[in-house]
Amino acid sequence: MYYDLNVPYSANNRELQRTLAFLAELGYNSVALDHTVSGQVPANITNQIPSPLPFSVPASLQVLRRCTVHLSDPSQNHRLNSISSVYDVVALRPTTEKCLMLACQAFECDLISVDLSIRYPFYFKHTTLAVALQRGIKFEICYGPGILNSDGGASRRNLISNATQLIRATRGRGIIVSSEARRALACRGPADVINMAVLWGLGQERGVEAVSREARSVVMQAEMKRRSYGGVVDVVYGGERNETLVQEENAAKVKQSRSKRKAEVLENQGEEVGDSPRPISKREQKRQAKKARLENAKAQEPQAKNVSVEEPAVEGDSHAQLLPNGYVG
Repeated sequence: MYYDLNVPYSANNRELQRTLAFLAELGYNSVALDHTVSGQVPANITNQIPSPLPFSVPASLQVLRRCTVHLSDPSQNHRLNSISSVYDVVALRPTTEKCLMLACQAFECDLISVDLSIRYPFYFKHTTLAVALQRGIKFEICYGPGILNSDGGASRRNLISNATQLIRATRGRGIIVSSEARRALACRGPADVINMAVLWGLGQERGVEAVSREARSVVMQAEMKRRSYGGVVDVVYGGERNETLVQEENAAKVKQSRSKRKAEVLENQGEEVGDSPRPISKREQKRQAKKARLENAKAQEPQAKNVSVEEPAVEGDSHAQLLPNGYVG
């Protein structure tokens, strides 16, 4: 998946829909619309990017909402933690060396985006940027201002020089590349972005990661900060039953009960009309035949068992006995 995490948002920008459609054609899967905040962060923070957007977006394109805070005075930006609960990605754009140092060491953000199209009076130091890399904060290079330049090529020269210096200071780690394109003409495909990264000295593999894996890690870390405790503990599944599954089970039970009631009604109607009984199974036929045989056998037994046999009595001798040979003894 390819990411472009910086597309400036404006409510009156008519080119935005065309830009998003063109990025989808170039092969990008996720795009972040950027809202810029300059000066002091307001107390009541609301997301200025509507969801859903007032125009149609390609179905293959995931649209994220991002906020970039321009840091010129560190004392005026003490509400940075509350922005992460409103936007999907929070980025800082420091304009001075002190703000860059504080953004790397203390401020909570997901991304540090430095405007590389201008000339800075200081150098990017490895000791300063390494602290941000240890905290999991990435650095962003935006190529859009260097492509459509109207200052005679100065922004393009500054972009190449600053990007080379930033890659040298970070050792090529934690770099993502975005467009910051206000028009579709400034957008470039992922392969062109990788070639530009190679030109700046990033390397082929790191260039691919700059538009895919590194950008995805920014989005995932920002999501973990919003929905988990301290960005460490997250409850993925708490044992809750899926609502669709429960609805399907209830529908199946209702259907089964209806079919059962319908069968009972049809059976009762058949008994009332006088339909022929159901055929008897072979097992039931054998059982009935065996029962009939036993009843016939009992009826044919001799009934003499219940009649007693009387012995003949001899006259004149009440104590006479009948011998086995027939004589009276």
